[in-house]
Amino acid sequence: MKTTRNILIAFLLNLFFSVIEFAGGVFTGSVAIISDAVHDMGDAASIGISYFLERKSKKQPDEKYTYGYSRYSVIGGMITTLILLFGSVAVIYNAAHKIANPSEINYNGMIVFAVIGVIINLAAALVTRDGESINQKAVNLHMLEDVLGWVVVLIGAIVMRFTDFAIIDPIMSICVALFILINAIRNFKEVLDLFLEKTPEGICVSELKEHLLEIDGVLDVHHIHIRSMDGFHVYATMHIVTDSDHHEIKEKVREELSEHGIVHATLELEDEDEHCHEEKCTVEHAENAGIHHHHHHH
Repeated sequence: MKTTRNILIAFLLNLFFSVIEFAGGVFTGSVAIISDAVHDMGDAASIGISYFLERKSKKQPDEKYTYGYSRYSVIGGMITTLILLFGSVAVIYNAAHKIANPSEINYNGMIVFAVIGVIINLAAALVTRDGESINQKAVNLHMLEDVLGWVVVLIGAIVMRFTDFAIIDPIMSICVALFILINAIRNFKEVLDLFLEKTPEGICVSELKEHLLEIDGVLDVHHIHIRSMDGFHVYATMHIVTDSDHHEIKEKVREELSEHGIVHATLELEDEDEHCHEEKCTVEHAENAGIHHHHHHH
């Protein structure tokens, strides 16, 4: 349960820190620090959510969830991403307002805060470094972002301290927010692909089919469905037409599939003369017939 414990630690650290930070932003008059605080609050909230969902996602499959609970972890990633999307838009709005109406900033206070920020976030990033789920990856990505954000704020604060260019502050704030926004959108797409049962990254169905047809005794493969529950474990189901010993063919097919990174496979084996019940799809039938004949001439 290392992952979940790490997430809990990160959550408490972040929550505690974002409150202090918000006060610091108000105290120093720095919108960049406030934007970091908003970002951290979002992180804290999302980490809290993912803590509970990550715990749930570790449950074993049962009668209610026959595929297991790993999608809960994915929902955690989704909520996190949405929070960050809103947070970053709000930050950009505030910063734009600040560019129009600049105000006093306490640079020394800002430098002190930024140093503390870098140290605390670096610690949190190290704690959450090794994670296996999409969720944990998202959490760690935030941590690294936070460190970067604070390094930027620190440099900005030092520059402003010596040049008095107060406009640097909201500009930094917008850069951090855009960075968060772009990453959040990318994450969102990843989660969406999982829910839409899109073929997982790095797997080409036609290539897989070719490889399977090269196995001796495999006459045809159809109804190939490939999906992933959580972005890590890939499941496949397919129908295989064969004239050889079913047991042997199964072994060979599973071997080929595992080379493509597919470990969980449900295979339905059919004899040549057997009519697959689902061959109503005439297009596929025609195609299969084509492949069939051309396969026999080998």
